[in-house]
Amino acid sequence: MDGFRFSTDVSVRFAETDAQGIAHNASYLVWFEVARVDYLARFDGGYPGIREQGLEAFTIETHCRYLAPARFADRLRIHTRIASQKGARFRFEYVFERIGDGAIVADGWSGHACVDAATLRPTRMPPWLAEAIATAEA
Repeated sequence: MDGFRFSTDVSVRFAETDAQGIAHNASYLVWFEVARVDYLARFDGGYPGIREQGLEAFTIETHCRYLAPARFADRLRIHTRIASQKGARFRFEYVFERIGDGAIVADGWSGHACVDAATLRPTRMPPWLAEAIATAEA
C-alpha cells in the first residue's frame, strides 16, 4: 500500500458483526485502536512506555468511510501511518484491506492530542517520539 510503512492484521470476530454477518461500524473504531497500539509498540516501550513517562494520548476526533462489507471470519490488514504531527496534536490514517482479494473495505483517520497525565493539559509530543516517528515515516 503506497505511503504506508506499517500494517497489522485482525480477524472479524462473530461478536463484531451485525445480524447480517457484516462487521458493525463501531468495530472499526476498536480496530483503529488496535492498529495505533501496534504502531506505537515499535517505539521505546510503546503506549505503556509513553504513559509511564506521565503522558496520555487522547483521541479527539475520528472519521471512518465504509467502502465494502467486511464479514465474519474475514482477515483484514490495517495499513497505518501518522500523517501529521505538530505540537501536541497528531493524526493517524488507516486503510483496511481484505486479505485474499485485496479489496479496500474502509479508510479513515483519528486525531489525537498529547496531554500531561496529571493535569490533562496539552503538551508537546516528546522529541524522542516525534523523531522516531519521523524516521519511521521517512
